[in-house]
Amino acid sequence: MRERGSNVNKGLLFILGTALISGVSIFLNAFGVSGLNPFAFTGMKNLIVAIFLISVILLATRARELRSLSLKQWGYLSLIGLIGGSVPFLLFFKGLSMGSGAAGAFMHKTMILWVTLGALLFLKERMNWKIILGAAALLVGNFLLLKLSGIALSEGLVYTFIAALLWSGEVLVSKHMLKDFSGSTVAFGRMGIGAAIILVFLMVSGRLTSVLSWSANAWGWVLMTSLFLLGYVWTFYNGLKLVNASTAVAVLSLGSVITSVLQLAFLGKAFTPGQIVGLVLLAVGVAVFWWLQRGLSWAGPIKA
Repeated sequence: MRERGSNVNKGLLFILGTALISGVSIFLNAFGVSGLNPFAFTGMKNLIVAIFLISVILLATRARELRSLSLKQWGYLSLIGLIGGSVPFLLFFKGLSMGSGAAGAFMHKTMILWVTLGALLFLKERMNWKIILGAAALLVGNFLLLKLSGIALSEGLVYTFIAALLWSGEVLVSKHMLKDFSGSTVAFGRMGIGAAIILVFLMVSGRLTSVLSWSANAWGWVLMTSLFLLGYVWTFYNGLKLVNASTAVAVLSLGSVITSVLQLAFLGKAFTPGQIVGLVLLAVGVAVFWWLQRGLSWAGPIKA
């Protein structure tokens, strides 16, 4: 029991690290190089991260994991790359470019709902009123933090919604794969195969040549954000291996809190009363999932 509790604590800390990286990264994006094609930018980041990850796998002597993959397991990794590391990125950026804005960002936050439902149906995670309360707090908290007054249906919003559904499905498939493989291997599937798919899209659409005109400053920004992304996927998948899928996505919500605090501290962006309520609700929602996960670690096996 103590070992199980220790592993869960380690998993929670991994995901907490992911939230910290996410919050800082989103804050820094406001100072990034403008004018870069978002599809090419994402493709180059994913490619660099994939190269880093394959190096980590080889140095950690986990190459045998890749060699031991069956055709079916390679299929799962390819699915993770398709619905996690490529198509949803393209859809999400397309949706944002069509003016979905804060509403589009909120669609991404609905992942807690889809992952919680999917984990109940496919991973046999437990469900009770506390989990429902925690998920509701996270949804309402994000709605208030984004200062939304309503959501109008648009084509761009549909793209971001589909992206959120695909990312949610990827979390569930990844959790299934993590029963038998390391977080680094599953992360490589997402980033490596995902990068290959995006590169094919860039070549077919004629966008790949845009990277040739990028300045040294732009490539420096790509490299820096790639390091953040590497830290994000490495901590997330190693944490997801040890905690429930719903818990992992819930704790990630702290990234929004971290970004907001940094904006207040360095940019002077004061919170509205509604945003303060939203921050409190986010903290409550994360606390519910965190507490339930720790309780499960001592009460018995974690069903995932």
